[in-house]
Amino acid sequence: MIFVLAFSLTAYFGVAQAASASYAVIDADTGRLLYGSSPHVKMPIASLTKMWTALVAVENAELDMEVTISHEAGLAEGSSIYLEPGEKVKLETLLYGLMLRSGNDAAHAIAESVGGSVEGFVDLMNEKALFYGLKNTYFTNPSGLHHEFHISTAYDTALMLKYAMDNENFREIATTITYNSTDKLTHGTNWLNKHRLLRENVGAIAGKTGFTKIAGRTLATYFEKDGKRVIVVTLNESNDWQVHKYLAEKAFDEYKAVTIADKGTYQVNKNISVILKEPIRLLLTPKEENQLKNVLYLSRKQSEFGVWHIFLNNRSVFTKKVDLET
Repeated sequence: MIFVLAFSLTAYFGVAQAASASYAVIDADTGRLLYGSSPHVKMPIASLTKMWTALVAVENAELDMEVTISHEAGLAEGSSIYLEPGEKVKLETLLYGLMLRSGNDAAHAIAESVGGSVEGFVDLMNEKALFYGLKNTYFTNPSGLHHEFHISTAYDTALMLKYAMDNENFREIATTITYNSTDKLTHGTNWLNKHRLLRENVGAIAGKTGFTKIAGRTLATYFEKDGKRVIVVTLNESNDWQVHKYLAEKAFDEYKAVTIADKGTYQVNKNISVILKEPIRLLLTPKEENQLKNVLYLSRKQSEFGVWHIFLNNRSVFTKKVDLET
């Protein structure tokens, strides 16, 4: 059964872009794609992988879990926080080393401790990708080292950051600019976040950097400004810092945050009401505000739940499960 709710609801880059680059800009609240260039093309994402590694870790283990660094983790290839085999480190410290300093040794140690093995942890990463509908994403390792089957897209990677930022522990780590720990690591833990836009006054609050010779420069940034939230991801973009600032400012200029429905109870008919526990907000252009349609799908047993859809030009741009009152 379908009920249309009856209430009225109200390029060019100025910077250089690599010919093989891909980008996506999404509404951080809904995941809607606002802009993109080849946003669904499968490409290597390098260390942007570590955003998903961090999310899987915080959802499957306690931050104060003590991790003993293995010989294999200590010798992990690529960027490092200089972990020593045999030393004991809290998972929380490893996560900061993963996100702020992009430590491949931290990624390896996290995978072994949380997943039982690197292979077991990668299985968890892929299971979660399937659960969240990241249809063009597949992981073969927790760090982003190049492998021909380790791929994603700019759009899927932007969704990774969106879903991860919904987790309070991840958000706390990802928004940290400098970190000092009481963990007695051999080389200390006075770490500065490699994502330099977080240190500039451009609205960037979280993100991740990445690079391999094959992937090129990869970058994910979560921006907030005047109640608007967007995520920008670029893959194989050599001028990524400038491109991110440009795309975020473009989105903030062209879109406004519109409350489609306030928190509360909405009467569908004389027998059924919808309970909206949080307001629904979308980033919309002025033209788009007049092109929305709200549709409520009810479960077969109408007293169980409903699914609230918002359509823009007959395309679903927002979906939310809602409770019903009868």
